[in-house]
Amino acid sequence: MTHPGRPHAYVDGLPQPDRCLVMGVVNVTPDSFSDGGLWFEPADAITHGLRLAAQGADVVDIGGESTRPGARRPPEEEELRRVLPVVRELAAAGVLVSVDTMRVSVASKALDAGARMVNDVSGGRADPAMFGLVADAGVPMVIMHWRGYSDHMQQQASYGDVVTDVWAELQQQLDAAAAAGVQVDRIAVDPGLGFAKNGDHNWTLLARLDELVAHGYPVLVAASRKSFLGRLLADPATGADRPPDGRDSATHVLSTLIALAGAWCVRVHQVPGSLDAVNVAARWGAEKR
Repeated sequence: MTHPGRPHAYVDGLPQPDRCLVMGVVNVTPDSFSDGGLWFEPADAITHGLRLAAQGADVVDIGGESTRPGARRPPEEEELRRVLPVVRELAAAGVLVSVDTMRVSVASKALDAGARMVNDVSGGRADPAMFGLVADAGVPMVIMHWRGYSDHMQQQASYGDVVTDVWAELQQQLDAAAAAGVQVDRIAVDPGLGFAKNGDHNWTLLARLDELVAHGYPVLVAASRKSFLGRLLADPATGADRPPDGRDSATHVLSTLIALAGAWCVRVHQVPGSLDAVNVAARWGAEKR
């Protein structure tokens, strides 16, 4: 929770610098929207994870299931095959590893392999046993706002007030986590940009991020390279969305704004620019206090 004299809430068991954290992404998948296939082979994923850590990532998030709109889930055995060697090698090298999974079986084996955090994009809805696992393991957890699997989630993108509705649904999962024994000071929340949300919903959540931060939980935001940025930066001549690898500069700008709004962590594909961004935001914020 919030520490006196510091601008952000913090998660016990994770680094606590006086700035927004930076989480680097390693997608061990053939079909992720931004870099599908680049790190699909374990050796490539390990090399990339080590690079992100060397560039200054506070946490490296390893995921074996694409959650882009329309994606279908891999079998459990395939997700394990993708994730475990990468988690094991990075953890052995001293990298602080988070496992990005909705499956208790994958989370459990990843923790055994050295992961120190669970990032569940379903917020415990896909597998309610996740909260019990996290409670027993005593590790930090990210609870994200989620309304359904990727192959049909955009059909659920209907809200009265998106900020109010997202928080109400997150609160349900926070209550379930507490009932299962998850320690409140080891929980972060994620508004789930792009998950059952259109571009307007994403922009509203970002513009009113301070309202989510005000609830007192550490807030993680994953805006990196997402399609709403591609649409904003569309080619004026053709109308074509800017491709994912052309969205990093916009991502870094957002990282600055997200940090200034009081978020705890940004989850990004390219670390150096966002690390610079959160350091600038921290210095700016220090002058404002």
